Amino acid sequence: MGNKENSNIDDNINNNLNDIKNNNTNSSTNNNINYISSNRKAYFHLPGLFEFYEFYKVFLSLFYEHREYFYDWCDIGSIYGAPADCIWGGGRAGFGDSEAEKVFSLMAQYGISARLTFSNSLIRKEHLADVKCNKLCELLKAASKLHSDYKVTSEYASKDYSIDNSIRDTAFKNGIIVHSDILLDYLKNKYPEFCFVSSTTKVLTGYNDLLNEVNRDDFSYVVPDFRLNRCFDKLGTMTQEQKDKIEFLCNECCWIGCYDRKACYETVSRMNLGENCNGHICVSPEAGDGYRFSKAMHNPAFISVDDIRNIYMPMGFTNFKIEGRSLGSALVLEFLLYYMTKPEYQINVREEIYLDNMLDIF
Repeated sequence: MGNKENSNIDDNINNNLNDIKNNNTNSSTNNNINYISSNRKAYFHLPGLFEFYEFYKVFLSLFYEHREYFYDWCDIGSIYGAPADCIWGGGRAGFGDSEAEKVFSLMAQYGISARLTFSNSLIRKEHLADVKCNKLCELLKAASKLHSDYKVTSEYASKDYSIDNSIRDTAFKNGIIVHSDILLDYLKNKYPEFCFVSSTTKVLTGYNDLLNEVNRDDFSYVVPDFRLNRCFDKLGTMTQEQKDKIEFLCNECCWIGCYDRKACYETVSRMNLGENCNGHICVSPEAGDGYRFSKAMHNPAFISVDDIRNIYMPMGFTNFKIEGRSLGSALVLEFLLYYMTKPEYQINVREEIYLDNMLDIF
């Protein structure tokens, strides 16, 4: 990364920190925010499509059979992730080994958008022919078909394969989270039925850069850098159409002053491509602590349940991303308890999950 780009990122981070300091008050209101009345739901975008497939088999059944346990103002918008050894993968190194057919069928059963995390920033044209990633896209396409046991014959498969989504009774768009424009152009041409999400791995720390990204017709959603979470004066000037495309990252634990975030993501991209590279050395003063939800809650850019209900939703924002693909399912459960579960029923949900003998919580 060049010195000029580093300088721009540093300037943007400093400006965002000032916005956060000005807007991070104990009050749930802010005089600079134009609130709108809305009965719309908030949609959470959850981590671990492949990584936590067994966990979601249990949780989704519980979520839809016992809606009284969960807040009625929210729902599940999507579940995202990627299996191990995907060269198009980015953000985090995927480790899930569940069969794609089973994963996509589970999402189709509940009418939940499945999103492949293909946010590698270093894709070159020669990577577009990768067999595994193309096969995953074919399966994702199959899962998008309504009311069919959809059979696919593909140049990327050694045999025919199918998705049973006959249980589903509503149409929805599966999608792909993407960083590389080379990959985006390839996928748009081959799979126009997908929705595309601009990845937070782009580290767009400047508001104008974010706005330009939101205004691109290529993307249905854009995940901003978490340091833009509380730039309310600027976010409040967006049109409703622009707000509908924003997907805020709620529970980021990364150091708010990090100047090396893009390099961190690029290292993951190189690793997923199979390049021989050194691991990224985190520059955070507390890097040795690892991820702790309690620490994330003290991040100045953290978005709490109260923030969602009392600030973001009244402003017209309804999409919220929970990170956690590289974490264990036990911690993901804590995220779902905090963000989606009524306090009086959290013990019920926790017991159902932990007492399931078929589920390996880690």
